[in-house]
Amino acid sequence: MVILKDKKMGPVIPQLLVIGCVLFSFVSNVYGGVTSSFIRSEWPSVDIPLDNEVFVVPNGYNAPEQVHITQGDYDGKAVIIIWVTPNEPGSNQVRYGKSEKQYEFTAEGTVKQYTFYNYTSGYIHQCLVNDLEYDTKYYYEIGEGASARSFWFQTPPAIDPNAAYKFGIIGDLGQTYNSLSTLEHYIESGAQTVLHVGDLSYADRYTYHDMGVRWDSYGRFVEKVQAYQPWIWTVGNHEIEYMPYMNEVVPFKQYLYRYPTPYAASESSSPLWYAVRRASAHIIVLSSYSPFVKYTPQYIWLEAELKKVDREETPWLIVIMHTPIYNSNSAHYMEGESMRAAFESWFVEYNVDVIFAGHVHAYERSYRISNIQYNITGGISYPVPDKFAPVYITVGDGGNQEGLASRFNDPQPDYSAFREASYGHSTLEIMNKTHALYHWNRNDDGKKVATDVFVLHNQYWNKSLRRRKLKKNYLHTVVQTPELNKI
Repeated sequence: MVILKDKKMGPVIPQLLVIGCVLFSFVSNVYGGVTSSFIRSEWPSVDIPLDNEVFVVPNGYNAPEQVHITQGDYDGKAVIIIWVTPNEPGSNQVRYGKSEKQYEFTAEGTVKQYTFYNYTSGYIHQCLVNDLEYDTKYYYEIGEGASARSFWFQTPPAIDPNAAYKFGIIGDLGQTYNSLSTLEHYIESGAQTVLHVGDLSYADRYTYHDMGVRWDSYGRFVEKVQAYQPWIWTVGNHEIEYMPYMNEVVPFKQYLYRYPTPYAASESSSPLWYAVRRASAHIIVLSSYSPFVKYTPQYIWLEAELKKVDREETPWLIVIMHTPIYNSNSAHYMEGESMRAAFESWFVEYNVDVIFAGHVHAYERSYRISNIQYNITGGISYPVPDKFAPVYITVGDGGNQEGLASRFNDPQPDYSAFREASYGHSTLEIMNKTHALYHWNRNDDGKKVATDVFVLHNQYWNKSLRRRKLKKNYLHTVVQTPELNKI
């Protein structure tokens, strides 16, 4: 079993210098976007068999399994710990402390169970551990007697505009061999928290009893990461699971039982949309498959939440959702248009730094563009460069069984900076209040390859740097590709 390495972030200045050298070593006047010509030698897009070791059930009677954690409050001083006991409810207690196997504190959780058609879940435990200290490693234990299991997690630094922090971004993961490659490469990244942009288990590609079984196997599959660091997740279309033929008509039922969120801490009325602050970032999570037009609860909540963002405290404003607003792939093309019409003007008004989405099983990054001038009686009806707009990044390339979305629209639109149909994951390493380093890492036939890299300038703290004329080449792909060699 692979376990996250226990190490803190090293010095970042040497890394920035190296990246800076690479940036300036490449052509500076790249005006067009890049469509990568890389052809992925794809592993079979089939789910890993249930008897594979990645789904192993832990030893011991009624041993806790499918352990995963998420942030439990608004500011990062709490975690929600979730686990499943298969045979009986057992203990709801979490024992935790700052030293390994020395648990000074306890917290009591709750347990629940659900049915889905003829599947009955295990006993799902949920426990809020709060009043934690910032930037501290905690060890925790769950379960009873010889079947007890122990893990650890690291709390983030205190809310501070210059707090450094590294996020991973994963979407549309599933449980195939390609998913395993993504997960193992992410573990090597040293990132501290995952932003998961939806479509988790792909259990809905099964029927009847097997749907619940595949939720269980997914929980065991990702435990080696999710038990040690929080994942902040949103829902995708594969979490809806509206199945009238099985008499299951409550959307998101299995997801909501298994993946709680701290929605009440941000005064949201639903666990499907919420916000958290972590280190120097304010993260807003939206639901692409819940009502979001004017006067709906999600619309009203987002309007209020954006007004609460304090860029003096959390300068980095990040939004995650499932369906991309800008996408030049033939798969799911224009599906995000209605949410763009509802929210894009706010994203520009509040200077959102970056928006991550999934859904399309490929990678794509945009320039800073907007289409907020469009209306049905006149105005610009296409995206144009906008220095106040977010960068839009699609990372629906985690590795699920549906395979890659390899058909991009031709020609590549002006708003698209880089796109490639490959599996991978991203990292966003916040350095301070003004700069962050972004990587998209391609799973190149089982090897991690940093393919798209750029320095992201903060929208709020870099206003003084915007006197230069905005050009579409303000972001650069820094890994040498055949396309760049031809320029």
